[in-house]
Amino acid sequence: MDYAKESLKLHAQWHGKLEIVPKMSVSNREELSLAYTPGVAQPCLEIQKDPSLSYTLTGRGNTVAVITDGSAVLGLGNIGPEAGMPVMEGKCVLFKAFGGVDAIPLCIRTQDPDEFVNTVALLAGSFGGINLEDISAPRCFEIEARLKERCDIPVFHDDQHGTAVVLLAAMMNALRLTGRSLSDLKLVTCGAGAAGTAIVRLLLSAGLKDVVVCDKNGALCPGEDWMTPAQAALAQITNPERRHGSLAEMLRGADAFIGVSAPGIVTEEMVRSMSSDPIIFPMANPTPEIMPELAKAAGAKVVGSGRSDYPNQINNVLAFPGIFRGALDVRASDINEQMKVAAAHALSALVSDEELSEDYILPQAFDKRICPAVAKAVSEAARASGVARI
Repeated sequence: MDYAKESLKLHAQWHGKLEIVPKMSVSNREELSLAYTPGVAQPCLEIQKDPSLSYTLTGRGNTVAVITDGSAVLGLGNIGPEAGMPVMEGKCVLFKAFGGVDAIPLCIRTQDPDEFVNTVALLAGSFGGINLEDISAPRCFEIEARLKERCDIPVFHDDQHGTAVVLLAAMMNALRLTGRSLSDLKLVTCGAGAAGTAIVRLLLSAGLKDVVVCDKNGALCPGEDWMTPAQAALAQITNPERRHGSLAEMLRGADAFIGVSAPGIVTEEMVRSMSSDPIIFPMANPTPEIMPELAKAAGAKVVGSGRSDYPNQINNVLAFPGIFRGALDVRASDINEQMKVAAAHALSALVSDEELSEDYILPQAFDKRICPAVAKAVSEAARASGVARI
């Protein structure tokens, strides 16, 4: 199938992938008076007295805003807010189909962080959560941090944290296969943007000790004058031996590699220079850092990528519907590190010891166990960490 051609034809037929459907009938005077005026005044007055009732007397408690500025849409780059709408609508469809969460796409016509943050913060009273989407780095770090400070609802940048959760689950099961532990793992990553930074920080939260982060200039290390402020901050908590050098040099003797960077930058020789049975997760899309079959031929024990045409796809849809479902269910004020780690553990546990293999380290996207398992783990972690409100 020519997916581009067929998708364009269907989008023209659909006129959008979402519609608003009322939950109640409005077919007579009595029904109209209950759904709207005069009856609607009473829930308004109750919410005025106690704003938290907006979660139960309106749809707010099950509604998430999917928000972009169009600055980093899929692999298309800075194509603008209107051009990002088909992706935001698609994300809303996934929220509903996989998590039972109502989601509204919002594409904001500014790439100024101050304007963006203020706009979203002022809208927060209409939603139970905010999913930031396709916002370029390093602006996305500042935007998310500032919104977390201003909003009393969860703010979650899926390009960062959804990717990190699924990657952590994949790594947990790859470690089970190779007999390694996260605390003893020697990991090298390439790519210090939104996803790369979040992956490293979540792995450190989960117990990783030894990771070297690289970008096109080489290993991030304190004192390097080419690093951005975000990279300098990341360098402070990584590279414990303060190593300098290229990606190829860092990979020698490493146990695992994670790539969220550029196509074709890892060679078979670089994989062969790693320790025995290495774990390789090249996730650049559509062309990974090394093609999975080449990594396997060079000795990789487990390979996962972002592609659906190879085993072990590391796909955000495994995480974000259940994460938001769990956060909304307990009216969480935040999605914190404990909740993300709990989500990863729940995902990894869905692959039994009997099922676990080199080509099966994550459950399939359409496995109906995923959302309930992740949501339950996230809700429990929210309560344990003190951010649940019911």
